[in-house]
Amino acid sequence: MNEDLLKNITINSHSSIRIAAPDGPVIYVDPFHLSAEPHDADIVLVTHPHFDHFSPDDIERVRKDDTVFVMPMDMFLTEDAKIRGALDALDFTDSFGMEPDKAIEIMGVLIESVPSYNVNKPNHLKEFGWIGYLLTIGDTHVYVAGDTDVNDDVLAVRCDIAMIPAGGTYTADAKEAAGLVNAIGPEVAIPTHYGDIVGSDGCFDVFRENVDPRIRVERRITPKNEF
Repeated sequence: MNEDLLKNITINSHSSIRIAAPDGPVIYVDPFHLSAEPHDADIVLVTHPHFDHFSPDDIERVRKDDTVFVMPMDMFLTEDAKIRGALDALDFTDSFGMEPDKAIEIMGVLIESVPSYNVNKPNHLKEFGWIGYLLTIGDTHVYVAGDTDVNDDVLAVRCDIAMIPAGGTYTADAKEAAGLVNAIGPEVAIPTHYGDIVGSDGCFDVFRENVDPRIRVERRITPKNEF
């Protein structure tokens, strides 16, 4: 695993992730609640169209003229007027719709789509075709799960770094997320999807307490009481 890559993974809030690959592209996943306008994204990945994951205003804050945009095929083909209008307004030169269990290589990064869905709640159904992303950057495999419960598809993932939602309500809760991490066995686990919209700051502690001690747990969401 590339430790320099790990150091360059940040979460500004919730599930808004920035990965700055050493000598590689800057990748954003679901940019949301950004205060700055860095316009440094080489690749923007969107997991699904919910407002806290598909935020056109925040995408505009990170995009450049040549940013490549990747989203679920369901969004690419949508007839929903609001989503369609937002996508048309973004007007990406290079954009790709991905179905689950597909792969594409962009700027030297292998991007694989992993089904992301609930098994015991109605918010993210498997038939929607929404996805998480398994990124191969150099020799390091980074999994960004999107909004998911523990299911057979995510249990099949193998990675070095796992970024798993732990806020509950719409996704796995902290204990369930820890169980998923223990099952897939990454070197490093980073909980996401808490501390903003849903999930308290305490989700991190519950997650860490339930992860196998052989797996390193790292915090990337700053607790609100530390701002």
